[in-house]
Amino acid sequence: MRAAAERIGATTGQVAIAWVLRQGRDIVPLIGARRRDRLEESLGALDTEIDPDEIEAAIPAGSAAGARYSPPQMATLDSER
Repeated sequence: MRAAAERIGATTGQVAIAWVLRQGRDIVPLIGARRRDRLEESLGALDTEIDPDEIEAAIPAGSAAGARYSPPQMATLDSER
C-alpha cells in the first residue's frame, strides 16, 4: 500500500480511504481526526485516484481476517452482559 501511495504522491491513509470510497455507494469510510491537519489529509482521499487492482494485489481479500483482540479481551467487550 505504501508503494502505491508513494507512486501517486499520496499518503497510505489517503489510499486506504480512497479504496473504501470505491467499494460501493453503500460503504462509507469513517474518518477520525484529532487535529485539523489530519482531517485535511484524510479529505485528500476524495481527490486520490487509485488502481483498485494494485491495492487488491498488495492486500488480497481475506488476508486481514479474524478477531481484533484475543478471546479473553473480546469477552470484556461484550456489551450485552
